[in-house]
Amino acid sequence: MTPLLLLPLLLPFLAPWPARRTLDRLPPATALWVLTVSVLALAGACVGALGALVLTGLLKFPAFASLGELIHPLRTPSDRLVLPLAAVATGVLTLSLLTLARSAHRQIRALRTARTEADRRPAAGDLCVVDSPHPDAYALPGRPHRIVVTTAMLRSLNPAEREALFAHERAHNRAGHHYFLAAAELAAHCHPALRGVRDSVRLAAERDADEAAAAAVGDRRLLATAIARAALAGHASPSTRPAFTPAATTGPVPQRVAALLAPTGGRPRAARWTAYLLVACTAVSVAAGTAGVVDFHHEVEIAQGENGA
Repeated sequence: MTPLLLLPLLLPFLAPWPARRTLDRLPPATALWVLTVSVLALAGACVGALGALVLTGLLKFPAFASLGELIHPLRTPSDRLVLPLAAVATGVLTLSLLTLARSAHRQIRALRTARTEADRRPAAGDLCVVDSPHPDAYALPGRPHRIVVTTAMLRSLNPAEREALFAHERAHNRAGHHYFLAAAELAAHCHPALRGVRDSVRLAAERDADEAAAAAVGDRRLLATAIARAALAGHASPSTRPAFTPAATTGPVPQRVAALLAPTGGRPRAARWTAYLLVACTAVSVAAGTAGVVDFHHEVEIAQGENGA
């Protein structure tokens, strides 16, 4: 059982590289779904494996075994490894839970502050202008969806570039990219290696919005110029927006600009197997975690005397 439960803890270290390359092979919208599902599945398998290790260690003590209605403490072939692994798993789960709770509290508070500030301002349709010396613009989730832009950002762009920037932020709201970003942020707290996949999800969301905005504006060069100028204007400015609120100035802007300016069909493509590698890594992790949890449940049933002791 223990070797199977170790796989979901090790395989996420292989995921960041194929995750980065997936965007080179798949359209941004497809890549966004593949990356988000993969990072959630990897995180779920990791948490399930950690939980099974913790319970395995606890059920080896008579006091916890009696609480679980076990006839005898849980017996495993690798007794020397189980207790140290269970102790480490307990520490990792506790730390992950604490950091997740702290991050969630901070992000929810930032979202409420942004919504309150936006609701106090008169809106022109979905556009809300905030008087601020710091250039910033982002898509604000909630009901109704808003595009928040500061006066400093408006001064940094000409009218055509402003419309291109607004088209990008509207694309974020239409596609519900904040859900993808929130899911990736949640998964990143489950395993440190998944932070790299989270960054790829963020880039995929921005690339998807870039393509949608380019189609709406009808001028890829104009959109690329607007994003570049907005990013330069807001580079040194602090932002209090939540991490899961998408914005045109986030992510590797030079890479996004290059993709917008590249000839259609002329972007470099990674080998097809890189996308398959991410899917295979996720599938093996989930399968190993599921098999390990099922095996753990079977051993618990034996210890309870349901299948013989």
